Amino acid sequence: MIECENINQEEIIKELCLCNGLSYEMVVQEGSDTSKLEMFFSGYPCIVGLSLFPNLTSLTIIAQDIKEISGLETCLQLKELWIAECYLEKIGGLRECKKLEKLYLYYNKISKIEGLEKLLKLEVLWLNHNTIKNIEGLQTLKNLNDLNLAGNLISSIGRCLDPNEQLEKLNLSGNQICSFKDLTNLTRLRHLKDLCLNDPQYKTNPVCLLCNYSIHVLYHLPCLQRLDTYDVSAKPIKNLADTTAMKKIMYYNMRIKTVQRHLNEDLEKLTERKCKLQKLPEERIKLLSFVKKNLERELAELKGFGKGQIERSNNNKVTELEILKNSETVLEEPSFQQKILTKLNALNERVTFWNKKLDEIETNYCIETKRKKKTSGLLIPFLSMELETVGNIHFEEGTRSDDWFNSCYELILARFCSWDFRSYGITGVKVKRVIKVNNRILRLKFEEKFQTFLDNEDMHDSETYRKMLECLFYVFDPEVAVKKKHLLQILEKGFKDNETTKLSLRKEAVPLANSLSMCECPRIELLQQKHKDEKKNSLDHELFRYGILLITKVFLGQSVQAREHDTINQANYPMANSVFIPRKCALSSMVGQRNCDCSFRQSKWFVFDHDLVLPEYIVEFEFVTVVKTYSLFSSVNNAILEESKKSSEGSVLSQELKFDDEVIKMDPRIKPRPKLISLDDKIILSLAKTNIYSHIVNLNLHGNSLSRLRDLSKLTGLRRLSISFNEFTCLDDVYHLYNLEYLDASHNHVITLEGFRGLMKLKQLDLSWNQLKKSGDEINILCKHTTSLLTLDIRHNPWQKPATLRLSVLGRLKTLTHLDGVVVSEEEATAAMKFISGSKITQLSLLRHASSKEERPRILSIWPSAKILTQISKLGPHAHLNANWHLKITALNLDGQHLFEITNLEKLENLKWASFNNNNLTKMEGLESCVNLEELTLDGNCISKIEGISKLTKLTRLSMNNNLLTGLEKHTFDNLLHLHSLSLENNRITSLSGLQKAFTLIELYISNNYVALNQEIYNLKNLCNLVILNVYGNIIVWNQENYRLFVIFHLPELKALDGISIDPPETECAKDLFGGRLTSDMIAERQGHSNFTQMQELNWTASSISYIYFV
Repeated sequence: MIECENINQEEIIKELCLCNGLSYEMVVQEGSDTSKLEMFFSGYPCIVGLSLFPNLTSLTIIAQDIKEISGLETCLQLKELWIAECYLEKIGGLRECKKLEKLYLYYNKISKIEGLEKLLKLEVLWLNHNTIKNIEGLQTLKNLNDLNLAGNLISSIGRCLDPNEQLEKLNLSGNQICSFKDLTNLTRLRHLKDLCLNDPQYKTNPVCLLCNYSIHVLYHLPCLQRLDTYDVSAKPIKNLADTTAMKKIMYYNMRIKTVQRHLNEDLEKLTERKCKLQKLPEERIKLLSFVKKNLERELAELKGFGKGQIERSNNNKVTELEILKNSETVLEEPSFQQKILTKLNALNERVTFWNKKLDEIETNYCIETKRKKKTSGLLIPFLSMELETVGNIHFEEGTRSDDWFNSCYELILARFCSWDFRSYGITGVKVKRVIKVNNRILRLKFEEKFQTFLDNEDMHDSETYRKMLECLFYVFDPEVAVKKKHLLQILEKGFKDNETTKLSLRKEAVPLANSLSMCECPRIELLQQKHKDEKKNSLDHELFRYGILLITKVFLGQSVQAREHDTINQANYPMANSVFIPRKCALSSMVGQRNCDCSFRQSKWFVFDHDLVLPEYIVEFEFVTVVKTYSLFSSVNNAILEESKKSSEGSVLSQELKFDDEVIKMDPRIKPRPKLISLDDKIILSLAKTNIYSHIVNLNLHGNSLSRLRDLSKLTGLRRLSISFNEFTCLDDVYHLYNLEYLDASHNHVITLEGFRGLMKLKQLDLSWNQLKKSGDEINILCKHTTSLLTLDIRHNPWQKPATLRLSVLGRLKTLTHLDGVVVSEEEATAAMKFISGSKITQLSLLRHASSKEERPRILSIWPSAKILTQISKLGPHAHLNANWHLKITALNLDGQHLFEITNLEKLENLKWASFNNNNLTKMEGLESCVNLEELTLDGNCISKIEGISKLTKLTRLSMNNNLLTGLEKHTFDNLLHLHSLSLENNRITSLSGLQKAFTLIELYISNNYVALNQEIYNLKNLCNLVILNVYGNIIVWNQENYRLFVIFHLPELKALDGISIDPPETECAKDLFGGRLTSDMIAERQGHSNFTQMQELNWTASSISYIYFV
């Protein structure tokens, strides 16, 4: 306004009237009749005189010298405003223009979207060709339907447009948007029909240069009618995008399952190795425990002899003289009792020793399992990232045959100096894996910045700028372990500002180094210091043995050495692209006295522009240490290593076995008793040394060959019962012993507690060393029939869910004071109660883990829809409820909630997507009412049979990996007419006959089962839509010679088998090998059975038989 005050406002208003055909003299009287004003090119340097036009609805100002919006306070009727090609630097002065519907502020110098909060009726907003960096300030514009932000500096969309739900037309061309994932934020704009990211009038967004750009946009925004000025409304275009996306999802789903399969195979090998290692300790514990229980029985009988005599004297009126004689007999053997106690102590020590061995094996197993999972832990996120970016970020695992793998290997060896590490006991480094990162997005940025630098520097000497390109290691923060999330962010988005170093002296730059020691020594020193603070004797090399390196391609540009007292930031080094600190100037604490000249070449670098640092390779390495640690599980195939250790380990073990034998042979040596095979009344009375059942209080049947306990309920007075080391498979004979307080059933073959009932006074129960598996069923029985139980031992059983077993037991059996030999603390009991309370499906849990989204988001992801939807939008425990709140739930994700059964879903009639992964479910119950289910995931449970899904006719995807399925019932899938994907990996399935009528199947994953016969493949011959099949890990793979070609020949529609695409040459080879061959499998398929001795006639006329392979 200052400029306007210096100019004759009257002259400006005269010019305004002249340009719009108005009389300046009559403007005061006639101004209210004017609704539209226009000013083009010159003559209107500031907005004045508009108070003369109170009914103005449209104002157009083009190419004027206006720098701010003012003078519109009286334009209360204004609906359309154009201030374009001016010099506006800020949006303001519009608060009173509440009726404004169209606002055009293009070609100005506006850097921030602001001052629009009151324009609630605004429908059109053009801010193209400004200097705006962020989308903001649009939250209140609910009616906005046309937004033009082209030609700005916007690099991210985010959730900023979410409030603008009515948006139909959006132009973001000529910005710096580079992420496919960022574009998916537009999927929430349901009315968007016209999108421009690559308008020919503007520069191209980097994202538009990526492969499959159009496919990605059209798949995620199916309602678009126009894209980048082109008409995309035709149905074939949409179908092409959908088909391509679906193929990508199927392909990456197959690859991820292959990774999971390989991991499962490795874990299975570790489990087998563990079982072999546990065999000897378990055998020794069994032997020692057997001897121990023999002694305990002998001692109990010895102590109870006199007591029994006294009790019987009271009943039978035996004379005092007889009692005295018997008592003297017992007292004559105090040394015998002492010997038993001494031997028992020795046996306990040996059992403790072997239990420690078992614990050591279990600990090693857990460490190796964790390491295996961590090793493959990045592969699945990498594949997910590839899918999300439609291949524009690609990861490739290297082998010795790849030149780049060998180059990385040599680079690491060249930049490893043993002098730097010898104080830590490290002598070398081994490269375990190298993964190449191909990020087209970051590479485009790098090359653009690199070219800009060259253009600005006018550098024609290629050698000069080539020397500025360097391969350096990224320096992770030593105080924080390398987290997967952090690493993935770097690989996807590069070294953003929030990903650079947090060190106060080294902000604003990406820290890099050209030596392994400058990356890793700070980490090792930190671990050493932490070890000292915890006052541990020696540093475990396993803590720092394994590590990750990120090799980057770096353009150093103009580089200078850091000044000692200056903070490293761009302000202190305005002319430099990077700063370096030579090793000799670095912290002296990193190394002691140097003995190697390579230190003079070692430097740490700080690059200011993160776009000039390109992540290229991920390297997993292992340090070689002076102390050669040996892991029991380091390699399943380490036969040579094992042989070399046999002599030393053998001598140690033989010594321990000798100690066992010495203890077993200690006095007293109890003579073995004859083993009982069965039990009758006479034997029971004989063992109890009485003639009356009700007098039997203690019965010890340890160490026999009993499998049944007939008529045990007669012993109404029985308090203690020991049946350890027998042949029991169940305990259904142990019932209604109302006075029983102690039961030892250890070291048997008990597989179920079914029939175990009526033991209300039982206080101690030992079920260790049996074959119990189903924790839920067994706990329910104990909870119902042993209400006074104080001590329980269930160790050494093959439980299905061992990780949560202790909490499950304590949460249900609230009376327990000891479990598995460990006292139950109050904190543990509280945690168990919380655990159990969370294992039931309640209204609260439904609200916490449910979504009401009616449509599955169009996201390139292989994860279950229930998981995706509940991450995007949950109802939450504080959701506003009405009487029909159940009907709103469409997605339910109850993964890892420790459920034992599915309940309370009867009212969820509109449930479409449900996931119950990693629970304790044993049956498929409770889903009968959910007739609209489309996806159902039940991975990682204990289900043994597929049932209860006949009514789920809309089901398209079913996943039941890692369960206990043994077969597929014939008519299980007959009603599932929309089932496209079925995954049953890692079960115990032997036959595929139940899939004969699953005609709609497109994907079938059934790897790692027990399918053995060739005929099972014939059950899939009618599945004409099947294109992806995974059978690897079944017995048929090894039983059938040329297995792959066999399957390809009989299932010609397949496109991929066991994670590998089928090429045309393979198909031809399969035809050549199996075409025209008459085999026993083909005969069995046609005849319907394989009983060849009953076949009398075969008619194979006109069957193109060229070779009889069977007759």
